[in-house]
Amino acid sequence: MRHIKTSAVALVLTLTLSMVACTKLDEKLNSTLTADQAQGILLSSTDVSVLLQACYDGLQTFQNQDGPTSLEENSSDESLVPTRGGDWDDNGVWRVIHTHTWNADHAQVGSVFNGLLGVVFNCTNTLTFKPNAAQAAEARFIRAFAMWVVLDLYGQVPYREPGENLLNAPKVLSGTEATAFIISELTAIQNDLPNGPSAGGVAYKANKDACKVFLMKLYLNKGTYANRATPAFDAADMTKVITLGDELINTGKYALANNVFDNYAPSNTTNVNENIFTNLDIGGSKGGAIRSSWYKTLHYNNNKSGWNGFSTLAEVYNRFEATDQRRGVAYKDVASVANYPNPGNRVNTGFLVGQQYDWVTDVPLKDRNGAPLAFVGAVANQESGTNLEVTGYRVLRYPIDAAPSNDNNCDNDYVFFRYADVLLMKAEAQLRSNNAPGALLLVNQLRVKRGATPLPAVTASALLDERQREFYWDGWRRQDQIRFGTFLAARTLKPTVSDAKFLLYPIPNAALAVNPNLKQNPGY
Repeated sequence: MRHIKTSAVALVLTLTLSMVACTKLDEKLNSTLTADQAQGILLSSTDVSVLLQACYDGLQTFQNQDGPTSLEENSSDESLVPTRGGDWDDNGVWRVIHTHTWNADHAQVGSVFNGLLGVVFNCTNTLTFKPNAAQAAEARFIRAFAMWVVLDLYGQVPYREPGENLLNAPKVLSGTEATAFIISELTAIQNDLPNGPSAGGVAYKANKDACKVFLMKLYLNKGTYANRATPAFDAADMTKVITLGDELINTGKYALANNVFDNYAPSNTTNVNENIFTNLDIGGSKGGAIRSSWYKTLHYNNNKSGWNGFSTLAEVYNRFEATDQRRGVAYKDVASVANYPNPGNRVNTGFLVGQQYDWVTDVPLKDRNGAPLAFVGAVANQESGTNLEVTGYRVLRYPIDAAPSNDNNCDNDYVFFRYADVLLMKAEAQLRSNNAPGALLLVNQLRVKRGATPLPAVTASALLDERQREFYWDGWRRQDQIRFGTFLAARTLKPTVSDAKFLLYPIPNAALAVNPNLKQNPGY
């Protein structure tokens, strides 16, 4: 793994903040330094690689339990954060996401909006420091990625060109215009990006293959961003998805992992040929909040201990066959097995269901009331009573990094794009292009690899279910449900059809106050 040098960070930040705070450099040092000279020193003294690394580090917001992934997953049918007595209420901020009753003052709605636009700003700022072509392409890729997530969540994206006056409100791109801009950015930078990873190589840098996966996502969702209530799927866009998918498939560089959880393991920087774009974490020294992926769901008495929060629903678990490895396995990562030997070979990655055991001693665990720690499927938005600590099946997407020195900075790289998504996006485009046999071949290729029975036929509903089985808790479910038209539907713990306004999150009121180019989304 590569360690990033940060000795110049303080100088760079000071210089950058000085540039942002002033519209004209008119001070002279010893009466000899002109404004142009000061600007030249600023540019020449700045290590662009440090600024670029800050752009990558901004993507660590996706690892936070209250970041963009929360808005994407907890609003869907596969993740919720029930209030458990006095725990996890937080004035209802989690509950209203799952029940589609949020408003424009919701704390996460505001913090996610600001955090993503902070990434956009850092990338645009990097472009003002004369990066080389490859550095500029990487900064523009990360900026496009952050803008896309803002578009996906909020439908509107504030945007500035490099060098614009920061005192002026940024213009706002929305819908079809925003989609077209992001596509044009990716098309323009593709040749300047480094080659994609191969043979377990580096996936944590923006690369040509990640750019193709990104374009597949955009073309597949293009009709959704034009009209979320009744999306249309243009034949030419579906052809582009298929063509891009074929280009990636035909490289021969990528393969489905033998164990799906290898993609998420502490050793996933180099041990798989399925990941195409990730965010780098370095055990013990650098990383985001990847540990929250297990802390947020595990019980206090699990080993590792947890915060006893996030759960999934029984119907999600029930969509899996018993032979499907994606449902859960006894995973033993080579870096963690010495500390968590799991002598009973208990399921410790995937869905945690029923009686839980200590992964060091195999002793059956109890909850804080002394009752068996046995997770059950039934769960409510607001839990009370004696069993509130065990309601809801728990999910461990990322195998636990059990190295003692890695508790705060774990080694699991956060996964954005995988080869499995290339296959299922191509299959979806084929299905929407009236090529169900072609789609079925790809879906069954994936299912056989994961240990599931091949399907006799594939429909839109079956494909949506397959995407859930492959990508649960990865941050795609809300986007998928909107594209397939199921996001607003009544479901467990949300018994009525949601108003169409909930296809978008509101623009935070604080953002409206400072940017007159933003307009509140309809219904808020």
